[in-house]
Amino acid sequence: MASILSFSTIPTLGSSSSSSSSRASFPSRLSSLSLNHRYAEAGVKDDFRSTTIDVVADVKTERVVVLGGSGFVGSAICKAAVSKGIEVISLSRSGRPTYPGSWIDQVTWIPGMFYNLPRDVFYTNWDEILFGATAVVSTIGGFGSEEQMQRINGEANIVSVNAAKEFGIPKFIFISVHDYNLPSFVLSTGYFTGKRKAEAEVLSKYPNSGVVLRPGFIYGKRRVDGFEIPLDLIGQPAERILSAIENFTKPLSSLPASDLLLAPPVNVDDLALAVVNAVTDDDFFGVFTIEQIKEAAAKVKV
Repeated sequence: MASILSFSTIPTLGSSSSSSSSRASFPSRLSSLSLNHRYAEAGVKDDFRSTTIDVVADVKTERVVVLGGSGFVGSAICKAAVSKGIEVISLSRSGRPTYPGSWIDQVTWIPGMFYNLPRDVFYTNWDEILFGATAVVSTIGGFGSEEQMQRINGEANIVSVNAAKEFGIPKFIFISVHDYNLPSFVLSTGYFTGKRKAEAEVLSKYPNSGVVLRPGFIYGKRRVDGFEIPLDLIGQPAERILSAIENFTKPLSSLPASDLLLAPPVNVDDLALAVVNAVTDDDFFGVFTIEQIKEAAAKVKV
């Protein structure tokens, strides 16, 4: 099954995994299955001593597809999932990251999502990507013209949700955005309306398993064109200060755009762990605020 959101014509991705992806063997969770078996050769009396055979079966309990897995947020999700023994497939424009990391070898990297911006085409062979998956995580999003933002933040995610639902994937997790108490004329721009349309699609198609995470400013070490930008130098102290004075600032939270200054930043690793929680916990669904994202992350921290 292939889905396409097309506004121009491009060569399609091949369905052959050997030509378009970087594959690796994955660590798996082990489920022990013990079989006690009595056996005897022909002609041997039934009371002959028998041997117990213990069989241990390798069973992968989770297989997650991360859309945009080589990006800032997506790579953190891939890394966190691998650390928890989850099999990970990443689909993104750039494919495998160029920087080193032992976890990178444990992810299947498949290139090919967006081409020819601003006239975006979203095409992939969903049969190859979604086979055997237990969850899809979308980090798709971006800025640009109104038309671009509607297509990237909204329509591309909607295509993904419907493809996952049609394929029978049991859970969809969408990384959205906090609204910052912004005035309505700002929230009506393509960035926010695209995100909200995608949210509505997730919650409509997955009413009992869909997850929408709404972080604010996300910090961590972000790589751009080979350079590392230490967003944590700003985000980490800001998070600590805002968390410490939260009780004093709550009365101001109703003021328009107040959360631009008062909403605590979110560590990208915490956001990734919240996604892991969503992947592994069947009771985890709905819309999650900044505070709830951090609570979800705390549950799976080691």
